[in-house]
Amino acid sequence: MKKRVACIGYGALTPVGITPADCYNAAAQGRSAITLHKSTFGCANAFVASLFEDRIAIAGNYTFFDSLIIRAAAQAIDSAGIDPASDRVAFILSTIKGNIEFIGKQDISLPDSAARMARYFNNPNPATVVSNACISGLAALVQGRRMMLTGRYDYVVVVGAEVQSQFIVSGFQSLKALSEKPCKPFDASRDGLNLGEAAAAIVLGDSAIGWELAEGAIRNDANHISGPSRTGEGSYNALRYVLREADINDLSFINPHGTATMYNDEMEAIAIDRAGLANIPIFALKGCFGHTMGAAGILESIISMIACDNKTILPTKGFEMLGVSVPVQVSAAKRSCSGSSFIKLLSGFGGVNGALLFKKGGQA
Repeated sequence: MKKRVACIGYGALTPVGITPADCYNAAAQGRSAITLHKSTFGCANAFVASLFEDRIAIAGNYTFFDSLIIRAAAQAIDSAGIDPASDRVAFILSTIKGNIEFIGKQDISLPDSAARMARYFNNPNPATVVSNACISGLAALVQGRRMMLTGRYDYVVVVGAEVQSQFIVSGFQSLKALSEKPCKPFDASRDGLNLGEAAAAIVLGDSAIGWELAEGAIRNDANHISGPSRTGEGSYNALRYVLREADINDLSFINPHGTATMYNDEMEAIAIDRAGLANIPIFALKGCFGHTMGAAGILESIISMIACDNKTILPTKGFEMLGVSVPVQVSAAKRSCSGSSFIKLLSGFGGVNGALLFKKGGQA
């Protein structure tokens, strides 16, 4: 019998909550830590972002970034009740920049961070790194699902994290991609994104209960190094692939990338419409957490699973008036839903796009 790869444990830390439940409640209540930062990280220009106030690392010469991934993994491992030291457990780290703030000071590569995380839990297997622009978290979940389906592992711990730095902020400022106020996904007055910090983790296991990763797809439309396809080609093709396993009538919602940049939101709306899903409710979470980059796919999937468990479509914080060319159903306020499946979308630099279909199994 084919394995049913399910999410059996969660962990999440953000500036508005240090557990998955905290983070969900913040999104449900429309709370955010997005605020103006001046001179932070030594940046010459002010920027709006969601950043941790407490940047204390755990003992043992770990960086703040490494501490976050370990803490998120520990939450998920504890909630799943697994032995992380087993050779039947694998670790995956999703991040884009990792410890880049230390560039030129000490050599801390992404594989170094992944290996330290695995060693912390006495895990004997090589840790995997997934770093594929802003779809990294979703791509890591797809990779974890594939690793489970090989039969080599009983569990895969997928962890995503990002901390901001002068390098990252300056890069986005140079692209004119940052808004000078809290972001407004899919809104007519949107003018850019807000960066965010977070760590999130999901333990995958073969289980008849909980949320199943029913199907996943990654597509690259090779449109531009930083600009999304105007026709939503990659997102549309990823959606079309996962819809083979979906019952459209059972979809509660779609959780898109929703960065609040002019072209990303337009592209996603077009892709959703092309896939025949324009009547499915959508909500974006960037107004609550900011763009958490390598953590986004994992954090936002966790929030979406909890929302669907609670039969809730969350509000899109910052959204007031539809500002895309097709009439997608952006949720402006919290409301109820009845389906037992949803789709998570992400897109990123280099033309990368991804979609994940989640289906609810039996109850614990």
